Amino acid sequence: MFTGIVEELGAVRTLERKDKGSHIVIAAETVTSDLSNGDSIAVNGVCLTAIDVSSGSFAADVSPETLSRTTLGDLSANSPVNLERAMLPTTRFGGHIVQGHVDECGKFISAESHGDFWTVKIGFPDELAKYFVHKGSVAVEGISLTIAALDKNTFDIAVIPKTWEITNLSHLTPGAAVNLEVDIIGKYVERMISLK
Repeated sequence: MFTGIVEELGAVRTLERKDKGSHIVIAAETVTSDLSNGDSIAVNGVCLTAIDVSSGSFAADVSPETLSRTTLGDLSANSPVNLERAMLPTTRFGGHIVQGHVDECGKFISAESHGDFWTVKIGFPDELAKYFVHKGSVAVEGISLTIAALDKNTFDIAVIPKTWEITNLSHLTPGAAVNLEVDIIGKYVERMISLK
């Protein structure tokens, strides 16, 4: 489990297709300081299992299912990626519950500057609309964010300078696909009500 507080902006070294899946190697310094083989790590909000961990990189195998549901298959060498290690029971819970299980891909529509701050507009598919609420939590590319404005198929997020600086939001261009994970609490409530 993760909190959506990105620890480091890493970079893809290689992405190699194999057996319908892929093998990815990511350059990273901070998250590899205590990462071990077999640990969970979020890459752009996707929970992967770290292998071949060294002091400056780690690798992961990405299944065909993950490639079909996320943006990881669109990455190439030097693509910036948001990285977060799995949370510890002693960690401050600064974001919200993020599982690293992407629900759907959305679309980066625009980023509007307000001095050092930004308003980012994200488009989402119809099937996710029921899970979004004004001032509710959402994970975009693994970043825990708050919905500042909500329309039928878009939401706005207010981005502070630190988040803009240390995540891949500042590298996205209009039309780019983004990983979206809705708040798990809403999905549990929906499931419980549906079984009554």
